[in-house]
Amino acid sequence: MSVERVSHIGLCVADLEASLHFYRDALGFRERSRLDVAGEHAARLLQVADASLRAVYLERDGLRLELLHFEAQEPADDPTLRPMNQPGLTHLSLRVTGMAPLLERIVVAGGRVLEETRILFPAATTTALFVTDPDGTRIELVEAPGDVEKLPGE
Repeated sequence: MSVERVSHIGLCVADLEASLHFYRDALGFRERSRLDVAGEHAARLLQVADASLRAVYLERDGLRLELLHFEAQEPADDPTLRPMNQPGLTHLSLRVTGMAPLLERIVVAGGRVLEETRILFPAATTTALFVTDPDGTRIELVEAPGDVEKLPGE
């Protein structure tokens, strides 16, 4: 037995329509399918009592993102950004072109630009910064020529 492929990444969201607007309209993900989940099996698998949720599967560049919206959701304990050095999923990273117009679309779609995170490498025409989705999930945007995974100077 072996792992065959990555299936998807799940992201719990507070407002499904706001998150769909953000990921679909600002970041260019396409909606693939929807699924309503409830009952004993869902509660057992997800370890959420009386689980009732809608899942929307989005796709971009072969990555499938599952937005999960629970009917009964507990409010977040702390609405501030989750620290990057806290164990667990830290961020989604996207290669981009046309950073300025994209940042405008992100703000219109309910996201936030973390301008204080912007780094520039003028010699390599590379810019990177973080934005957040409507729920505060970090998304790294990197605008650079080519398809390298290391930033200049690393």
